[in-house]
Amino acid sequence: RGFCAAPAHAVVLAASLVKAGTFKTVAVTAGGSTAKLGMNGKDHLKKDLPILEDCLAGFAVIISENDGVNPELLVANPGRHAVGTGSSPQHVMASLVTEPLARVNLKVTDVDYYSPEMQNPDITKPAGAGNVPESNMKMIGALAVKQGQLERKDLNDFVDRHGLPGFAPTQGHIPSGVPYMGHAREALLKKEIDRAMIVGKGSLFLGRMTNLFDGISFLMEQNKGAEEDTKVSSDEIRRLIAESLRDFASTLMEGS
Repeated sequence: RGFCAAPAHAVVLAASLVKAGTFKTVAVTAGGSTAKLGMNGKDHLKKDLPILEDCLAGFAVIISENDGVNPELLVANPGRHAVGTGSSPQHVMASLVTEPLARVNLKVTDVDYYSPEMQNPDITKPAGAGNVPESNMKMIGALAVKQGQLERKDLNDFVDRHGLPGFAPTQGHIPSGVPYMGHAREALLKKEIDRAMIVGKGSLFLGRMTNLFDGISFLMEQNKGAEEDTKVSSDEIRRLIAESLRDFASTLMEGS
C-alpha cells in the first residue's frame, strides 16, 4: 500500500523498531525501476528532446540508536493520511503537514525545510507534470495562510525560504521526501537548521484506482542528547530487595 511513499513508511517503521529496542540498527533501502525509466524517456522523445533521465535511482539510510550526536527522527507524531481524510490536495497536505505540527504546538513556519515530492523539474516539466516540489510548497504555504500563520503577500517568500529545489530522479517512490535526509543530517549537525520535515506523499496510480492517497511524514530535529538508560539491572533489583528485607527485619527486631 505504501507505493510512492514506501521509503518514508519504511523509515518510520525502522525508527520505531529501534526505539522499541527490537533492533539496534536498521537499514532502509529503495531501488529504481528500469520500466519507469523507459516511461519517462518516452515522454521526452515525443517532444523531440533527448532522454533527460538516464540513471537508475537508489536510496539507502541507516537508522540506529540515539548516540547523542546525530539528528533525531520524531516518529512518535507522524503525519498520517487516514482512510477518512479525503483525496483533495488540501486534505492530503493538511493531514501530512499542518495536523501533526499542530499536535506538537508548532507552526508551519517553525520548520526550516520541507521535503515533499522532490522530482527534478527539468525532467518533469517537459513530460507535462510541472514543477512538483514548488507546487507542494505552494500548497503548504496556502494552508499556513488559511490558518493565519502566514501573510498572503509572503507566500512566494515562504516557498523560497522553506522549500527545496527538486533534484531526485522521478522513478516512483525514490523522490518522495527521503532524498533530502542526508542533506538534512549535515545541516542539522552543523546547526544550520533546527528541524526539517520529510513528507512521503501520494501515489497517483493508487489514487486513481482507489480514490485514496497513501502518505506519511515525520520531523528530523537536532539531537537533544542521548536518552538515559532507565532500565534497572538485575543486580540493582537484588540490592533493592535486600535493603527492603533488612529494613523489615530491623523493624521486627525493634518491635520485639
